[in-house]
Amino acid sequence: MALESNKYTNPNVSVVIPTYNREGFLKRAINSVLGQSYGLWELLIVDDASDDDSRKLCEALCEKDKRIRYFRPWESRRGVSASRNYGIRHSNGELIAFLDSDDEWFKQKLEKQVELYVKDAYVLCHSDEVWLRNGVRVNQMKKHKKSGGGIYLNCLPLCCISPSASIIQASVFSEIGLFDEAYPVCEDYDLWLRLCARHEVAFIEEPLIVKYGGHSDQLSRFSWGNDVYRVKSLIKILEQHGAFLEQGSILLDKKKLEASKEILIKKCDILAKGFYKHGDAVSSEYYKDLLKKY
Repeated sequence: MALESNKYTNPNVSVVIPTYNREGFLKRAINSVLGQSYGLWELLIVDDASDDDSRKLCEALCEKDKRIRYFRPWESRRGVSASRNYGIRHSNGELIAFLDSDDEWFKQKLEKQVELYVKDAYVLCHSDEVWLRNGVRVNQMKKHKKSGGGIYLNCLPLCCISPSASIIQASVFSEIGLFDEAYPVCEDYDLWLRLCARHEVAFIEEPLIVKYGGHSDQLSRFSWGNDVYRVKSLIKILEQHGAFLEQGSILLDKKKLEASKEILIKKCDILAKGFYKHGDAVSSEYYKDLLKKY
């Protein structure tokens, strides 16, 4: 049953959908927001300079439902991070939920996460998910298993929170910063690392979203060296830890610090060997130097 409207127990949720040339998928994602059992939301669709009919679709929906806002803030692509950040900056909700334009929410996604927020006032909540690839359900590998609590160590090898499954207190971005717009991939890994270094997260052990894979424009398909950006993030978090120490406080306890260095070394070794194999001696030497440093 949906929660009753009450400003003290029912926070407004800002839903941010970044999109680029996803007209075919976008309508499905939007419909899954329109169909939510929890109704206190606004939807911000941020168009990263699409040249298909996304604008036409979104403007028609805005006319029908004033909770939907459509933005096309620039005329050349700036990436998913810039689009999400634009949505965050223009949001009004106490909570922010992300939805990738090729994913879909189950009807009670927001309701269940809001109920838990009202009870426990989490910083971030995410859920389990269903994966479909080319229309066929696939099982997640063990390394992709989701969990809650203090999950920083789980965040180190690879991204362990799906943006579409997450809902976040808007105020936390003033503490940890926004998505790094210099990242073409792994921008979510970078953000979760910063967040989970500071906070525990809530987890609903129930699939509340469907993630669709197998189509040709998935960002994760385009980069051989995703660990390049994970290494950048690991260095960033270690530098932030050093800044905390200079101020007389601690970001990473001993276990987190040692684990961060261990995974950084492992990834640098993989990259050094990989770049050497691909004939890029300069990049290979860069990661060998990082190995010596850490």
